[in-house]
Amino acid sequence: MRTWKTALAAATCAGLAVATLAGCGGDGEKKKDPDAGTNGVGKLPADRIEARARQAAERAGAVHLTGNVVSKGRTYTLDMRLKGDGGTGQVSTKGSTFQLLRIDKELYLKAGADFWGHEQGGDATPAAGSGKDGGSASDRAAARKLDGKYVKVPAGDPAYKQLSGFTDKAMLLDGLLGLHGEITSGKRATVGGVPTIRVTGDRGNGGTLDVLLRGTPYPLRLHRAGGAGVIQLADWNKDFSLTAPPKSELIDYG
Repeated sequence: MRTWKTALAAATCAGLAVATLAGCGGDGEKKKDPDAGTNGVGKLPADRIEARARQAAERAGAVHLTGNVVSKGRTYTLDMRLKGDGGTGQVSTKGSTFQLLRIDKELYLKAGADFWGHEQGGDATPAAGSGKDGGSASDRAAARKLDGKYVKVPAGDPAYKQLSGFTDKAMLLDGLLGLHGEITSGKRATVGGVPTIRVTGDRGNGGTLDVLLRGTPYPLRLHRAGGAGVIQLADWNKDFSLTAPPKSELIDYG
């Protein structure tokens, strides 16, 4: 009886060993596939991972972009929701904050009196010959009138192109998502609790991009080259409404 039990135990152990490559005194262990349950982009060369991420971003209907961007020595803090026919959100720079809303070609700007006072004085500088609080009496009166109101920016105004760029999904993402130098794939990471594969340009000096490993390989986080800001990308394909401001909150540009 003892021999039979011993033989049965050995046979059972052998069967389990074949199935699991581990246990029953064996030293073999099956390695876990890091790409199991993922979208498979982690297996691709680094340049193809970046290309897939850019393609996914271009095809997405909408995105929520937040973070800091450094351009020409100025830092912009962005919180923008973008889609193909426009966008809406907030931009802050040099102590000034303003809101933007674009619906197709119609662009609206909303800001407080302090912003308009800075604009009258020329880039946050009090106007020449004005008091220390910025601008002449008429400038300050105009700033108070514009406080908290939407102003429609004419397409022919020099500011239109720059401001509308913050609301243009294709233009903004195309300018932000590029990596520089030789692109290599890095370690697995997580962004917001979801797994990503990290690709870098020039060993990190050319930027770092985290790409989603589940579902569509969207870009989730970008560290821009040269310390030029960090961008978070979320709510891919999550639609939102764009509604023109009511007339009671709108002031004619003139």
